[in-house]
Amino acid sequence: MNPAKRHEIFRRLQAANPAPTTELEYRTPFELLIAVMLSAQATDVSVNKATRRLYPVANTPQAVLALGEEGLTEYIRTIGLYRTKARNVVATCRILLEQHGGEVPQSRAALEALPGVGRKTANVVLNTAFGQPVIAVDTHIFRVANRTGLAPGKDVRAVEERLMKVVPPEFRQDAHHWLILHGRYTCKARKPECGRCVIVDLCEYRAKPVS
Repeated sequence: MNPAKRHEIFRRLQAANPAPTTELEYRTPFELLIAVMLSAQATDVSVNKATRRLYPVANTPQAVLALGEEGLTEYIRTIGLYRTKARNVVATCRILLEQHGGEVPQSRAALEALPGVGRKTANVVLNTAFGQPVIAVDTHIFRVANRTGLAPGKDVRAVEERLMKVVPPEFRQDAHHWLILHGRYTCKARKPECGRCVIVDLCEYRAKPVS
């Protein structure tokens, strides 16, 4: 795919959604961090339902530690892998208090050192909470990048590195959100809705229906 086509893809995505953001509900970097940790192998809808109950009671590292693992599980048991997630969240809160003054760190290395936080989670927090122009590649973005020909790669890290090279700088801050929303609602896994896609004529997906 040539640079002009990539630029036009993001120009159209921007025109369709000028101010994209995560569908996870949060007000602080800490709330976002916990929501993203809980969202692994779960839907944003299910996480939001849980955090709407949790955050009025505990939305700081101190408050979550006061709940403890058992207390926390009562709020998140509707989310998959909730016991493992509760253990990781409590351990993360302890580290935030002991090593970071209760604040969410703004470096990838420090974030990835937290229990249950991988590169994708770190990138979401860095991008969405702290405005860093990084791209978190999940299954939706991996699919869109490969299917459209935008940034093909054999694994999520390869796609991330490719996107960071080819996404025009002026679009890099919001690229993560545009691509994930496009994959979630239009370029779906089983049956992409090419008939209502704003970039259908730019996409290089060979199996797309011909209008």
